[in-house]
Amino acid sequence: MATRQATKTTFEVSNVIQPIFTGGSVALENGARILASTLGEAAVLTELDTGKRLAEIEGDGEPISTLTITPSASHLIVCSRSLTMRIYSLKASPDFDSVETTLVRTSKPHATPVVVLAVDKTSTLLATGAADGAIKVWDIVGGYVTHTVTGPSVLVSALHFFEIAATVEDSASERKSKKASRKKNGDQPQPNVASKFRLAWGTQDGKIRIFDLHKRTTVPVYADAKRRKEAHESNVQSIDYSPEQHALLSGSRDKTMTLWLWRDHAWHGTPMLRHELVESVGFLNEGKWMYSAGSTGLLRIWDTTTHHEITAKQDAKSEAESILSAVSLHSRSLVLCAQSDFTLALHRIPSPADITSSRRLLMKPFRRISGTHDEILDLAYVLPDQSMMALATNSEDVRLVSVAGTELQADGNEGGSYFGHDVALLKGHEDIVMCLDVDWSGHWVASGAKDNTARLWRIDPANNSYTCYAVFTGHLESVGAVALPKVVPPENSDAFKNPLDHPPAFLVSGSQDRFVQKRDIPRQSQQAKVSSSLKRLAHDKDINALDVSPTGRLFASASQDKTVKIWDVERLEVQGILRGHKRGVWTVRFAPLHTPAIQGEQGSVSGKGVILTGSGDKTIKLWNLSDYTCLRTFEGHSHNVLKVIWLHIPADEAAAKKRIQFASAGADSLVKVWDANLGETECTLDNHEDRLWTLAVHPKTNALVSGGSDSKVTFWKDTTAETQAAATASALKLVEQEQELENYIHAGAYRDAIVLALQLNHPGRLLNLFTNVVTTSTPEEGSLTGVKAVDAVLAKLSDEQIFLLLLRLRDWNTNARTAPVAQRILWALARSYPASKLSNLSVRGARGQKSVGEVLNALRVYTERHYKRTEELVDESYLVEYTLQEMDSLAPPALEGEQDADAVMAGA
Repeated sequence: MATRQATKTTFEVSNVIQPIFTGGSVALENGARILASTLGEAAVLTELDTGKRLAEIEGDGEPISTLTITPSASHLIVCSRSLTMRIYSLKASPDFDSVETTLVRTSKPHATPVVVLAVDKTSTLLATGAADGAIKVWDIVGGYVTHTVTGPSVLVSALHFFEIAATVEDSASERKSKKASRKKNGDQPQPNVASKFRLAWGTQDGKIRIFDLHKRTTVPVYADAKRRKEAHESNVQSIDYSPEQHALLSGSRDKTMTLWLWRDHAWHGTPMLRHELVESVGFLNEGKWMYSAGSTGLLRIWDTTTHHEITAKQDAKSEAESILSAVSLHSRSLVLCAQSDFTLALHRIPSPADITSSRRLLMKPFRRISGTHDEILDLAYVLPDQSMMALATNSEDVRLVSVAGTELQADGNEGGSYFGHDVALLKGHEDIVMCLDVDWSGHWVASGAKDNTARLWRIDPANNSYTCYAVFTGHLESVGAVALPKVVPPENSDAFKNPLDHPPAFLVSGSQDRFVQKRDIPRQSQQAKVSSSLKRLAHDKDINALDVSPTGRLFASASQDKTVKIWDVERLEVQGILRGHKRGVWTVRFAPLHTPAIQGEQGSVSGKGVILTGSGDKTIKLWNLSDYTCLRTFEGHSHNVLKVIWLHIPADEAAAKKRIQFASAGADSLVKVWDANLGETECTLDNHEDRLWTLAVHPKTNALVSGGSDSKVTFWKDTTAETQAAATASALKLVEQEQELENYIHAGAYRDAIVLALQLNHPGRLLNLFTNVVTTSTPEEGSLTGVKAVDAVLAKLSDEQIFLLLLRLRDWNTNARTAPVAQRILWALARSYPASKLSNLSVRGARGQKSVGEVLNALRVYTERHYKRTEELVDESYLVEYTLQEMDSLAPPALEGEQDADAVMAGA
């Protein structure tokens, strides 16, 4: 039992890729370091450069309707559908490792939900626009309303603060007011107000209005002033202003972007862009350019003077990639676009030198951030160094993310990568990707999807090449399982030295049509569809999983028909059938090539001749491939077992000393690590809230990776060696401390002995020490306990030590034999500290104020019992004394001779 404890397997969470955006509002502060995004009912703050989550603000039970962050990053404003607006102050740590959020104010600004927010460039004023058309301007710090803007009772869809230079007409009136002011103030010069503050807003019915915050007047913006035709015919989604051009820009879902110029005391508009729903517009390059983004998923740049597009023509992207909003930051020369598929795409703003009349710039994002990976159906390490991971995320694309750590360049987030950074998308499937597999080199990835096809991808990050090598058809329904051989070629072969030019020999696929197919992979890239090489009707129901043996000669298919079949690769013939599961089999995995012998219930079996299966009957079974019998059944999951994998076993002599382990993931959201020989659970890992579909293991470090329906990817570090080393060091230290305690007691070093006994939690030795002190035959005069050195120790204890001692006194006080010692020490404590000190101990963790109160109350209750018993004994002693006195008075006087006789007898 001691050996088992010393070699206990442990894992700890090392990294988590988790959602930061699930649709809704996104915002950036001026430095572009903090990204604020909506995650359901919560708001998340993320460092844009590293992808590190800085803070998460819980919701109030209702989804967030909109949020924004002030340009100075001093405040975060969050509005929800519960009609509440919460304002948080933000304070970043010196190393920018986290952001401290403090709730400053909660209010209900409108009678209907706030749907849009705007903050002025000084981070002083906040504008709120509600669903009923009401608009209010607030002082952020003071929390009061500075302006109430009246308008039509139509949902406010866009808000924008801006500051304009004084117009010619305003300058004339300003000169008149200055002259009048000089006359009034004795020709003293007055400060010149060189700017005017405005608030522009757009509504759902296409109207645009501009509110003057100084004059408190509203000016309408008409497409045709004579006929009073409104600016747009549908939702005005975005408004921007250029002080250099003194121009407004608006974008609407009526498929127009309109540039507004101030002429003849009115705004005159020029509509552009008639072929997409415009969601966001803005000025770039000091107002010389404009950008637009919308339903086509393209970020396009236009010349403000000529109104011509200066970016290259592109085909519209899929509906999932349509842009819902965009935020531009001139200080960092970037535009952040939020897409329908919850992806955040970062675009670099080009310089004027990048765009010429002969060459137009193709606007492509230099970084993609997946707001959420949705339901993770499968994952696998790729590349020889396992620095990337392929994810099948309930979409038609396979995502490649970096898992190699932070590698940021000096210029910020351009070209850099970080843990969880999206590297590339493998595009080609037309429906949801269901499964993945990787060959021995990590350069070749197979995928199967609901479009009834399987694909082979070539991964070459050194050349930024992620291409589809071949497409395999032949199935009539969804492809739910694919498998590639993992036989490592000889080290001196070309296939080993240059795996990118040597694809795997074959691919096996299984489908809901119940067929398995073996495809010979062409030696040259063939994006045209490849037909089946061999095809067999394999099962009576859907095929859930496939796995190729380490030798590449066999493969196994697991089905919903409760069976697993072992197949010969060359002839595609059944070699054996594994029967025993009571429900569908979800996962199957051959043991690694160098697996030692495994001890089964019927004896030991060669490790390379066994296979694992996991089923919907909540069990895992270990099978003998020699006779296809079940060696052992593992029980522990409370729901379907959806994935099993073998942990890495070294190929050298250390393999014999290492335990044979495997891991499993289930619909109970748990990962379990098992000992294959003992049939017991080594440890259970819990960091998910929903079913786990997939599990992977790092081939060198034994780190586990789990993913499932909660959109999280958790990386588990194998800390077994560290745990064992820490346990050994702790045991050694304990032995040393116990010997040290004995030395202190023997030498009479009371202070060190008491402190160490409290630290080691040795109540018996502590009691013996206090008993010797209290019952000493030579107590020191003036000492509370009997020894002044002990008094000094008790008077200088920390809060934690006082609390530990009170716990010990509480226990000793319940026993009549040890109560006198407890009472003496308790009395010494009470004389050494004021009552407020004992009642307000600052104790961390579970030992909080309630625990202190409970301990003191327990001491009081038993102390009252002891005093009551003592009083009863005193009362009884009076009765005994009285009785003895009465007996003495009734006794006859003794004769003189008798007294002498008694004295003689006593002397004898």
